[in-house]
Amino acid sequence: MDKIPASQRALDIEYAIRDIVLPARKLEEEGHKIYKLNIGDPNAYDFDTPEHIKNAYINAIKNAKNGYSASEGVSETLDAIVKKHSTEGVALNKKDIVITTGVTEALHLVFGASFNSGDELLIPGPSYPPYTTYCKFYGATPVSYRTIEEENWQPDIDDIRKKITKKTKAIALISPNNPTGAIYSRKTLQAILDTVGEHKHMYVMSDEIYDKMAYGVQFNSPAAINKDIPMIIFNGISKIYLAPGWRIGYLAIRDQSGALSDIKDGILKQARARLCANAPAQHAFTEALNGPQDHIKEVLRILKERRDYCVKRINNIDGLHTQIPDGAFYMFPKIGDGKVDDKKFVLDILHHAHVLLVHGSGFCQTYGKGHFRLVFLPPIDTLEKAFDSIEKYMKTIGKF
Repeated sequence: MDKIPASQRALDIEYAIRDIVLPARKLEEEGHKIYKLNIGDPNAYDFDTPEHIKNAYINAIKNAKNGYSASEGVSETLDAIVKKHSTEGVALNKKDIVITTGVTEALHLVFGASFNSGDELLIPGPSYPPYTTYCKFYGATPVSYRTIEEENWQPDIDDIRKKITKKTKAIALISPNNPTGAIYSRKTLQAILDTVGEHKHMYVMSDEIYDKMAYGVQFNSPAAINKDIPMIIFNGISKIYLAPGWRIGYLAIRDQSGALSDIKDGILKQARARLCANAPAQHAFTEALNGPQDHIKEVLRILKERRDYCVKRINNIDGLHTQIPDGAFYMFPKIGDGKVDDKKFVLDILHHAHVLLVHGSGFCQTYGKGHFRLVFLPPIDTLEKAFDSIEKYMKTIGKF
């Protein structure tokens, strides 16, 4: 039988964070211990979902809350999301929220409803890979705008202005940022929103999945700064509430003018076609949002300690340098002068130091090259072993 061809859009998908796992898996099969600093999953290390949230999930199952929910989500969960944002100065209507299978599905729904061939999306460079992947998947063009490493990866307003065209449908803001850990300042966000406000043909995507993971720097939601520009907000249970495998996220449409009414209709049609997100996990998310928040302070204390350790170790290794991330649990060190083949470097570190990182060009071919991403989630004793191994290898190769 002849080989039946796959769709080109599927074959073109790249996801650097997981693609780099394949050679690491081969080394593990050969018996090597790999120190994994690659994946943004707190529960893969020594963090765990708070007990009251686990119990809410268990009780939902025991109390027969196992059927389909409404396609938009469980009503009580929608109410909890509205309440969360209200306390942060953002007014939402529960009818404008869709609970999804993680933020990943939320992106799929929004991109599928927003983009036609030829449309453009402005995304920060570097950026979380699905923004590029799904943009291309739906026939649109991702356009990376510069973030300035020397200014702790703040967006370059002038570059954004230059890159807005008649084809620009939206701009994505990811703060706290994956992969750099940057938190965009209120001044920077205000300048971006003022720029967007000059153009009536585009809206803002605000990815706020790490909103409460900030280390002494204020997180600002763009929707709290500007109440008029159409926006779609993304968030979920994975990071702050330490439950990534439960796959519960949401999208919230904040649209005073009705500019996004057709896009909303397209989102809801897709949501109905896929039935609903995990119903018992939605009830657990209600408890996460409404219940005790005590764990957050302790998680931040631990992460800040690990961040500071990583910054010190990296900046003491000849040939590496990193900015200090203000949020999330990532950092994005520079290799030498930034002109190094970062994928080769990461693979060399993997094979010789047995430490798994992610190459920076996987986050942006222009603004990510010559860097790598690491997570500072592991315990310090694990980080110490990983950096000892990296440092030992770096000494063998000399200066870049």
